[in-house]
Amino acid sequence: MRYRRVSFPLLFLCALVAAPGAQAYPLDGYDDTGIIRLEAYRIAQKNSAGKVLPFGAMLSTRSIDLGLTDHPEFVLPPADAAFSARLREALGADAGAWGIAVLDLTDARDPVYAAHRGTRMMNPGSVGKVLIALGLFQALADAYPDDLGARQRILYQTQIEADGFIQRDHHEVPFWQPGQEEIEHRPIVLGDTANLWTWLDWMLSPSSNAAGSVVLEHAMLLAEFGRAYPVPAEQAAAFFRTTPKRELSRSLVSILQGSVRRSGLDPGVLRQGAFFTRAGKHRVPGGKSWASSRAWMDFLVAMEKGALVDPWSSAQLKKLLYLTQKRIRYASAPELEDSAVFYKSGSLYKCRAEKGFVCEDYAGNVWNFMNSIAVVESIRRAPKLHYLVVVNSNLLRKNAVMEHRALAARIHQVMEERHPPPVVAAPVVD
Repeated sequence: MRYRRVSFPLLFLCALVAAPGAQAYPLDGYDDTGIIRLEAYRIAQKNSAGKVLPFGAMLSTRSIDLGLTDHPEFVLPPADAAFSARLREALGADAGAWGIAVLDLTDARDPVYAAHRGTRMMNPGSVGKVLIALGLFQALADAYPDDLGARQRILYQTQIEADGFIQRDHHEVPFWQPGQEEIEHRPIVLGDTANLWTWLDWMLSPSSNAAGSVVLEHAMLLAEFGRAYPVPAEQAAAFFRTTPKRELSRSLVSILQGSVRRSGLDPGVLRQGAFFTRAGKHRVPGGKSWASSRAWMDFLVAMEKGALVDPWSSAQLKKLLYLTQKRIRYASAPELEDSAVFYKSGSLYKCRAEKGFVCEDYAGNVWNFMNSIAVVESIRRAPKLHYLVVVNSNLLRKNAVMEHRALAARIHQVMEERHPPPVVAAPVVD
């Protein structure tokens, strides 16, 4: 098995440099969630002498709020021609390979929207895992519509053991226990056990496909058994073994598409169609996945309004997307260090033999899809920048990671140009 252990005195280096993917949720959230790696990283941050986390990663749980709850009637305005043209300029010669949507909420009384190829459909890759989380929160709300405490107990107290749905996945996730001097990063294996909050974190932070399939498995179980959930492992296995696959597929559609529709969104343009592991797809047949940058923008707007299931669920989703560790791809631009970033990315690429071409990660020559969704809040700046951005690309033979990172810097520059800091007059000296 591939794994890495890092001694605890160097844990802060692991957290910042060597973690397998972007990590999320505020570091003070361990007591509320039981996500154990939050405590490990909090201790590392507290004990380290140097800079560990960027300023934008240090918000407390109480500091995170939804940006449009005071505007429940908000709808996305038409694209502003000048703003859209400025974004197209930032895309350069490869503009045809990009789809982009940006909503400037810095002045919530005067929001401005820009788009370029905003309706182009693309496989969302791992960004689709956000819709699995939405399905789980919808199932929780259906079981306990008026009892937030019960929902929290299910997330905190339900212990889930990794079963056959995890097979196979290479993504590494963090393992640590209080008192240990080492943190381990490795793929999830059969028998690994954690609470439901942790499985959500594993799915959305290091983007584990195994965790994504387990969370979807348990969203289906929660929808089936309601308040009787969690059920014994034997009963859960019997449900998937004995239920006709056609019925399982209908349940899958209800979880993944019904929750989108019930949040006021269109599953025709925002769709996660299947499990993320081969075993999951075999046990529960699914369909294709697709989305546009405009559709993901509608999702982010609904989250900021508190309309994803309900305000509590929307707030939990936003916290799960909050980057509190290594920033990757679009979110890794140095220009965003002082900003809180709520983020998910996903990629899918394929190569074929081509003279003079060497296949590298995230640089396919058949397709090279990369998707990023982000809420950026520049909390150290006056005025505070607040904007939502969705980017998808198919940049053949180019490193999409670096291209997204460079684009993030250019978009942030555009936002700063739109909202220059106030000029303070120099004092008059007699």
